[in-house]
Amino acid sequence: MLGGAGVVTLLWAAQVRPSARPDALFATAAHLSGLLAGYGVLVLLFLMARVPAVEHGVGADRLARWHAFGGRYVLLLVFGHGLFALLGYAVHEGTDVVSAASELLGYPALAAAAAGTVLLAAVGVTSARAVRRRVPHETWRGVHLFVYLAAALAFGHQLAGPDLAAAGWFWALAHTVVAVLLIWYRGVVPVRQALRHALRVADVRVEGPGVVSVVMYGQHLAELRAEPGQFLRWRFLQRRLWHTALPFSLSAPVRGNALRITVKGLGGHSRRIRRLRPGTRVLATGPFGALTAARRTRPKVLLIAGGVGITPMRALFETLPGGPGDITLLYRAGAEEHLVLRSELEAIAAERQAGLHYLLGPSGAAYDPLAPQALAALVPDLAEHDVYLCGPPGMAEATRAALLRAGVPAGRIHSECFSF
Repeated sequence: MLGGAGVVTLLWAAQVRPSARPDALFATAAHLSGLLAGYGVLVLLFLMARVPAVEHGVGADRLARWHAFGGRYVLLLVFGHGLFALLGYAVHEGTDVVSAASELLGYPALAAAAAGTVLLAAVGVTSARAVRRRVPHETWRGVHLFVYLAAALAFGHQLAGPDLAAAGWFWALAHTVVAVLLIWYRGVVPVRQALRHALRVADVRVEGPGVVSVVMYGQHLAELRAEPGQFLRWRFLQRRLWHTALPFSLSAPVRGNALRITVKGLGGHSRRIRRLRPGTRVLATGPFGALTAARRTRPKVLLIAGGVGITPMRALFETLPGGPGDITLLYRAGAEEHLVLRSELEAIAAERQAGLHYLLGPSGAAYDPLAPQALAALVPDLAEHDVYLCGPPGMAEATRAALLRAGVPAGRIHSECFSF
């Protein structure tokens, strides 16, 4: 990504004409910031194109964090581009900023660019942490769809301007590649998988307070190559659910023609899953995620789950290769009644002679069972383990820090944690 930004800067440098005039300096800054903003939008779209090789290699949660982090800088570049262009035009024409803005908006390409900027600003506002907590997930996702329209408007503006006179072919090719990836992996592949696998809900089972497991049957499921620890994006074709793809991990290995997810009702959509009826059609896209056995580098493995983060850990607990004592699972929950899939976990532990420890108690208690000393007491040779971690963001971040303090190398801590 940084290499691409360097190429864009070189393209800009190859056509820039140095000048000390104020209007020329503003125009030069506008050109560079505009090119970098356009490239940044392409990178953001690519990160969310759901290209399997990228998601499996990097991890979907890391891609999402890169997307959010990069989005802030792209917005700054977009606003900087508009401001520099406006000031440069005002200085060149010897007029005030308001009059300059009015004149510039009279050009169709610039009016389109302004509209795209407004759309990107709306996406940025709804993504701000203080706002995002108060915005329904479906609203947030709907606003994010404006990114595609904003990118199209910006592309038209860029081709109409002087910035790409020497490299319009390169810009067109880059946009075409990203557009094809988006259409293929976010449009064609889901439809093709839906027709091929014909998934339907078979059963909805209550697992605990606010937690249900959804069992689905389909065809040719081995072709999915879904590994324990991975997740798919599920679209249940039922009223009030069909329009949203929900990411849930497999809570058991794929068996024959059956898939299972386990869901806690944390939001409106996840709560509605409890009312799914047998026979409901399901569209599943994926698998995604890199929290798989391929990350393993050591003979011994420690799995740490918090809350509903037990779902991918349960699948890994059953399937990761290892002899007696090689696999240990720590399950953090607020109270005993919050333990999910307990009977299955205990049966797996007994059959595999694996370690299983429930770490119960409120998160604000004086004693932290995931503190470095507590972890070392439960797992004496902790530093010799690979650690797989899944749980709420706060718990996952604190546990990762504790593992590092306990001597576990950062490269052996494998996690995927999501938040909205």
